[in-house]
Amino acid sequence: MEIEFAAAEGWLHNVWLLIAVPLVSAAILLLLGKRADKWGHWLGAGSVGVTFVLALTFFFQLRGMDEREGVELSLFEYLPVAGLKVDFGLLYDPLAAIFTLLITGVGFLIHVYAVGYMSHDPGRRRFFGFFNLFVAAMLLLVLGNNFVMLYIGWEGVGLASYLLISFYFDRPAAATAGKKAFLINRVGDAGFAIAIFLMFATLGTTQYDEVFNGVGQLTGATVTAMGLLLLLGACGKSGQFPLHTWLPDAMEGPTPVSALIHAATMVTAGVYLIARSHPVFDASETAQAVVVTIGAITLLIGCIIGCAKDDIKRVLAYSTVSQIGYMFLAVGLGGAAYALGLIHLLAHGFFKAGLFLGAGSVMHGMQDQTDIRRFGGLAKHMRITWITFLLGYLAIIGLPPLSGFFSKDPIIHSAFERHGWSGWVLGSVALIGAGLTAFYMTRLYVLTFHGKPRWTEGQHPHESPPVMTIPLILLAVGSVAAGGLMATSVPGWLEPVLGEHEEHHARLSEWTVTAMTMAVVILGAGLGFALFRRGTALQEQPAGPLVTAARRNLYFDTLNEVVFELPGKLLTRALVFLDNRGIDGVVNGLAATVGGGSGRLRRAQTGFVRSYALSILGGAVLVVAAMMAVTLS
Repeated sequence: MEIEFAAAEGWLHNVWLLIAVPLVSAAILLLLGKRADKWGHWLGAGSVGVTFVLALTFFFQLRGMDEREGVELSLFEYLPVAGLKVDFGLLYDPLAAIFTLLITGVGFLIHVYAVGYMSHDPGRRRFFGFFNLFVAAMLLLVLGNNFVMLYIGWEGVGLASYLLISFYFDRPAAATAGKKAFLINRVGDAGFAIAIFLMFATLGTTQYDEVFNGVGQLTGATVTAMGLLLLLGACGKSGQFPLHTWLPDAMEGPTPVSALIHAATMVTAGVYLIARSHPVFDASETAQAVVVTIGAITLLIGCIIGCAKDDIKRVLAYSTVSQIGYMFLAVGLGGAAYALGLIHLLAHGFFKAGLFLGAGSVMHGMQDQTDIRRFGGLAKHMRITWITFLLGYLAIIGLPPLSGFFSKDPIIHSAFERHGWSGWVLGSVALIGAGLTAFYMTRLYVLTFHGKPRWTEGQHPHESPPVMTIPLILLAVGSVAAGGLMATSVPGWLEPVLGEHEEHHARLSEWTVTAMTMAVVILGAGLGFALFRRGTALQEQPAGPLVTAARRNLYFDTLNEVVFELPGKLLTRALVFLDNRGIDGVVNGLAATVGGGSGRLRRAQTGFVRSYALSILGGAVLVVAAMMAVTLS
């Protein structure tokens, strides 16, 4: 279809405020320094609250328009270089609208929660400055009207995430985790950048409408290369195989950072990129096949590792890896499944944010303990946290009528409907993932809130203050109600962006898939409850090869060290040796030769006339002897 955007009119001319408000707040908090310590956290939270109100206003105005294809706002010319003309422009369409609501709505609740969570942290004002910078960058990412604007927001998110993950930079683990996230994301970002170069080289533009309308003019190989390069960037930001290893280590940041990165913002950027670039992927079956393969592999990796982790935040981190895998699987299937992936993304924003903030509440009441083997019995002492966490748990495992049921089950059904034998494989993988999710989340929930207390001496669990529990309650409400509401409204809302898609003959009925899914979910949850209802060993026990591999992250970190890090270190050492002993050796050797020769010649300059006269006499004798030898010969 031909893609066109209308010029912004009326109040939508002010859509730039969505970026400006949190960006100005971040600048104030970071530039004023300690003078803003007493009130900076309220400014940080309030600015995102104001941005959420603006996002709601723009959403309802767009909803009231007759044509909802999108409105475009050009602020100024950003790159007028030779044949490349890039505007600093914004695009507000149905896809951008739902992302701005998610980022600002869930982001505001996380900001409010962080006011209480970070109340005793001396760096709270700096933290909120970075938090606001993150939100501003994410909003630029989803509102840019071309790939260069998207890339600027993309890099801004990478910078802000580095600052937040390594917020406690005096801790070696946090500093290493921040650096790891930054470096691995650079790998994906390089692919994204090359994709933009390819767009300009082949189409002469980076504007969304011009790129998408010009895809049909490109060769199949070019479109496939463009799609795979975009996918590489998406894998980096969204923590997908093989660039997923940074995401669990990001848990070294404060818990509100984990909620913001893993629920509503950064990890969803890759899904947004693929959905926004859907004309590119629709034009290449190879690129789509790679997307669904990456999603299927990643969702299994996340589930398997999540079953073996004992850190409450790392279990949730690998859960995020797995759930984003479901989203990649959906958007890779194309057609109507694009909307399914985005519905799961929105539902995930609610229940995963609630789970992470619930984990933070548990840590708050347990003196920052994160080992689920040392919890137990917390339901009696943290009633609100327990109930809200329970609702998030039931939502993520997909129990009806909570949100996960309306978002994950249709993805599994769509996977089975993919043509050929691949549909059976993808559907089976998604089904197994649902069972494993129920198992490890039940293990997490039961070990944390039920059974006998296994606390360390001196711990006194207590409920968090209202500034932390109120966001938990609101997110729990979203976990319950959001799925059904979005399943009925989002597909129609996104039609102007993603297009209309015809329904095909079903290989399996929806009821059949739902029954299979519920069966494996109940089986997984029942197994988790049966194994861990009485608690677990307080020390790590010897285990089989699969559990050992899962505890060691399926050796992906080791693989990266052997395949990439070790050769890089060896090459660096070889180059340093060559530089020191080779290039520097030649230069230093020449300098030493000249210096040594000069030193020896300098000894002959004694300053005594008789020595010089003797030298002249000796030289004259040598010259006469040489002349006589020549004459006689």
